[in-house]
Order: sequence, then C-alpha cells, then structure tokens
Amino acid sequence: MTQNKIENVMEVCLLAGRLMLQNGAETYRVEDTITRLAQNYGMKAAQVFVTPTAIILSLFEKGRTMDYTKIVRIVDRSTDLHVVVLVNDLSRKVASESLSLDTARKELKKIEKTPEAYPAWVQTLAAILVSGCFALMFQGSWRDFMPAMIAGGAGYVVFLVIKRYISVRFFSELLAAFVIGLVAKLAITSGMGSQLDKIIIGAVMPLVPGVLITNAVRDLMAGHLVSGISLGAEAMLTAFAIGTGIAFVIVTL
Repeated sequence: MTQNKIENVMEVCLLAGRLMLQNGAETYRVEDTITRLAQNYGMKAAQVFVTPTAIILSLFEKGRTMDYTKIVRIVDRSTDLHVVVLVNDLSRKVASESLSLDTARKELKKIEKTPEAYPAWVQTLAAILVSGCFALMFQGSWRDFMPAMIAGGAGYVVFLVIKRYISVRFFSELLAAFVIGLVAKLAITSGMGSQLDKIIIGAVMPLVPGVLITNAVRDLMAGHLVSGISLGAEAMLTAFAIGTGIAFVIVTL
C-alpha cells in the first residue's frame, strides 16, 4: 500500500469521525466507526483516541511496522443525529459493498455540505410547542400554556441569534434564559399567567442539554472517562447559565 493511499484512508476515517463528533455522536460510536473503516480499507490496526474536542488516529499498515498518526481539532459541535445516521450508513456500505476510497470521500463531502435537517423557523416553532406542553406536563394550568409558549419561543430565538455572533455557548444560553425569565415575569404581572415556576420550567426545556447529559453518562459507563467528564462539565455549565439567567430576573425584578 502506497503512502498516498494510507493518507487517503486516514483522511476518510478522520472526516467520518469529525462529522459524527460535531453532530452529537457518542465517543464510543466515533471510535468504532473509525476503526471499522480503517480495517475495511486494509489497515492492520487502528488506534483511536477521541475527546469532545479532538480526534487522534494512528494507522498501522499490514506487513509494515511503521505507523501514521494525525490529529484533528473539533471546534464547533451541535446536535444533528441525521448526519450521524448518514455516516453510519456509509460505514456499513463500505463493509458490505466495498466502496472505493474516492467514492467514500465524495459521499462524506456530500454529507458535510448537507443543510440542517430543520431550518431555524422549524426549530423555533418546535420550541414554542414544546414549551407550552412541558408547562402542562409539570402540572401548570391552561393559563400558563400560552405564556410558556411565548417565553420559550422568545428565548429560543435569542439563543439562535446570539449563537451566530458569539462562539461561547454560555452567553447565548444565559441571555436566552434571561429573556425567558423576563417574559414569564411580565406574564404573571399582567395577569396572563398564574404560576411563574411552571411557565419558566416549560420555557427552558428546549435549552436543557439532554443529549450532552445522555452522552456523558453513556461514555462514563463505557469507560471513556475523559469524554464523559468533559461532556458532563459542559452540561453542568449549560445548566448553570440557564439558572443564572433565570435567577437574575427573579432577584432583580
């Protein structure tokens, strides 16, 4: 196997891993996919170390003792499980249909350019409906349904807008929570709502880091301590930002 082909295998493996990690895949799933891709393309072994912010890959060629190592930095992360599913499907096709390296690379590049599964207006609409339903689920009254939807929608719009201009998610979540608390407080003051706590709880649910918490627990159970602790810390920071924004409104207004 030529060095050029080994570099191509590494490029395909790292691209697949990066796409999965950037879109909410668990650490063990990323490592397993990269390992399988490398083995299906003739590598003797693949040593992969994945954290939420980096992928380190070493490939060992069959018949040679030399290894090839590369690291990829992960900067932006979000949640789009549709991309994770597409990369998983491609990995299975490589194993079952023996896709060439060029074909796999082209497919991954196409997946990388795939637009978000849901545009911003659909996400906002979902946040509005979810907020109202959660307010009812947490035993709020029907008077709290509409205020929770308004607060949740306003907060999520602020979250999406601020996230475009500030790379640190803490500030976008803090400001979104502040807006939610402010709208909820105004709803109670005007008599539109009846229970402040139920309105706030329902409205903040779209901001709660459910995927982060789930992945953190899954990684810890699988023995990926670095990733599990990192994701858990990020989830706690998000929860702290939401709590700070709400508390600021309640204390000052």
